Amino acid sequence: MSAGVDKAAALRKAVRVTLAVSIGFYPLLYAAEQPIAALYALFAPIAFGLLSAIPGSGRQRASVMLCALPAALALASLGTVLAVNTWAAVGGVLAVGFLLTFAAVAGPRPAGTGPGLQLFYILACFPPYAPDSLGARLLGLTTGILLLAACEVLLPEPSAASYRERLARALGTAAVGAARGEVPPEKLRKAGSKLRLSHIPPAERPAGAGRKDRALDQAGRSVRRLLEQLATLAEATPGAADDASAALLGRVAAVCTACARFLRTGSHPPLAGALEEAMLRFQEERVRLVSGPPGDMPPTAVLQRQSRVLALAESARIVEVTADIAVNGRPTAPAAPPDLFWYAELSTPRLWAHRVLGNMTFRSVVFQNAVRTALALAAARLVAGSFDLAHGFWVLLAVLTLGRTTVGATWRTVRLSVAGNAVGALVAGALLTGVGPHTDVYAALLAPAMLVGFSLGPLLGIAFAQGAFTLVVATAFAQMSPVTWRLSEARMIDVVTGSVIGLVCGLLAWPAGARREVRRAMAGLLRSCGGMVPPTAETLLTPPGSSTQTVQTVQTLPSLHKVRLAEAAYAQYRSEAPGASQEAGPDWHAVLIAAGHMLMGAYRLPRFGLRPRAGTTGPSAAWARATAAALEVEADRIASLLGGRTVPARPPVPHPGDYPPTSLSVDLEVWMTSLGHQFGHIEASVTPPSRSGAPGLPGSSSREP
Repeated sequence: MSAGVDKAAALRKAVRVTLAVSIGFYPLLYAAEQPIAALYALFAPIAFGLLSAIPGSGRQRASVMLCALPAALALASLGTVLAVNTWAAVGGVLAVGFLLTFAAVAGPRPAGTGPGLQLFYILACFPPYAPDSLGARLLGLTTGILLLAACEVLLPEPSAASYRERLARALGTAAVGAARGEVPPEKLRKAGSKLRLSHIPPAERPAGAGRKDRALDQAGRSVRRLLEQLATLAEATPGAADDASAALLGRVAAVCTACARFLRTGSHPPLAGALEEAMLRFQEERVRLVSGPPGDMPPTAVLQRQSRVLALAESARIVEVTADIAVNGRPTAPAAPPDLFWYAELSTPRLWAHRVLGNMTFRSVVFQNAVRTALALAAARLVAGSFDLAHGFWVLLAVLTLGRTTVGATWRTVRLSVAGNAVGALVAGALLTGVGPHTDVYAALLAPAMLVGFSLGPLLGIAFAQGAFTLVVATAFAQMSPVTWRLSEARMIDVVTGSVIGLVCGLLAWPAGARREVRRAMAGLLRSCGGMVPPTAETLLTPPGSSTQTVQTVQTLPSLHKVRLAEAAYAQYRSEAPGASQEAGPDWHAVLIAAGHMLMGAYRLPRFGLRPRAGTTGPSAAWARATAAALEVEADRIASLLGGRTVPARPPVPHPGDYPPTSLSVDLEVWMTSLGHQFGHIEASVTPPSRSGAPGLPGSSSREP
């Protein structure tokens, strides 16, 4: 029994596909006497209902199918034309296979329809070359898709909460936590974890390239960061509270409440700029407190708490801006900082071009999957055409359905598939031999065989599903033309041929899936973000009123691009076989959090970080510069560890005896100390316990940030 499969959902899917096939197949075959149209009416619901993982509720899935219908008709027409010879068909499947697989960059819905659309081309591009049958093919294809779409509406999947609603719920929790501080840290973190994309149904994930989807995705990460910051604040010493922090937390709570309402209703947005004005007043009060005589300076615990409160207020401000873009499509006021909201003023075509070009690299797992799939399908079509295999489209269907992103996962799937097909072939062969030419028996068996096979296949695994599909194919083809037990033999040969081709291509093209790429992408992300620490620290060392603005030289867009590639690699890594994705190893999520912490520090600290009143010399300034440089080196060292290369750790930079770092900038100290602890956590997940805790990390201290 396959784990994690919804039995009710599997049964509903099987009923929808069986109804759509039966209503289209039987009348076209027996009443209209159109066997070609009946064949396409059979495979169309199977392609979109089973082979394609189209996400969403019933109406959403039906809408996607109707939108994909023109593309399906075009691909069937193209396949019919290119079936004129093997090389034309191979070239077509190479291009179609790449484009439809690469369409995953557009989000879950295009990715879900890709396999079904590929089947429409595959089915049409095999001999006989019969352009005169194009009308019948398109008739059957249209009939099957329309019937399946109708079944999706009549027997729908239950709808799920939208991402905007999920954000609103999380913001409600954040508002209560900020206003009263009564929400336990565990509940705050749990509310944030619910926004992880792995916990969101694919149809509701903000995965598009447009401004609204990008803003929702950014809002989700900002809300998660806000909830984590509130949890950390709740765990701090209660005696460190102060009136200024309480007032700013009240403003944060008000913004969270207003954003939640705005996301739900689309009206009554939060007052633009109000939170930022409160942050500026809060900063002025902080400057006033630290500018007085040394004896009047607030306790270090209060300064550290204020630093954390200001950081979470900045996260709330990001949520405010992203909610505005997500609802209105564009920001009503200039979105700052521009690098963080680089997409806010760009047109939709430019954003799509950015998404596509950003993934046109061998470092993109989407590009890797597209190349691997296209080459495997092209090789399968060449072999099937060159050796004139009967029903050769099953070779490509095997490549399409059995291929996985790793060789190990493909091999496991192939083993089970071949075993299931062998059993199914024996049963189908016995059935064809025993029943003979009595088509009425096959007609009576087809619908029950589909219902049982399609409903139990997801529950009992790939072996049962493949065996049941072999039986379904046999009972369907036996109604259209006289067949013998050799039909099962042909399918068995084709499936084995396709499996071998898929294994070979998987072995030659990125056989490890995302495991190697996620290491490379995360290492590159750490190196890129680590380079922002020294210039950010230098800005905090610049006295107030100085014309030097070092942080403006920090280039954040390259790091943001690396974040996207790392997130894509991590998403595929989590979707691969459990043995690959759940093995003990680096905490990739911690790497993404650390990268976000460095990016947000580069944005926030130059605007709100406390700065020294005097020059940038002295032991405290020297400690800050040395620690920032050491953190950059540490980021590079841990990146090397992620890549499998061991680099010895350097000793931590000692604190100056008579000059505590807080006398320079408490914000800089809190930020760098937090980074040191995060790096330590990442290293502990990479190295054995006996080694991970040996040397101290730069910037670490006895005070937990």
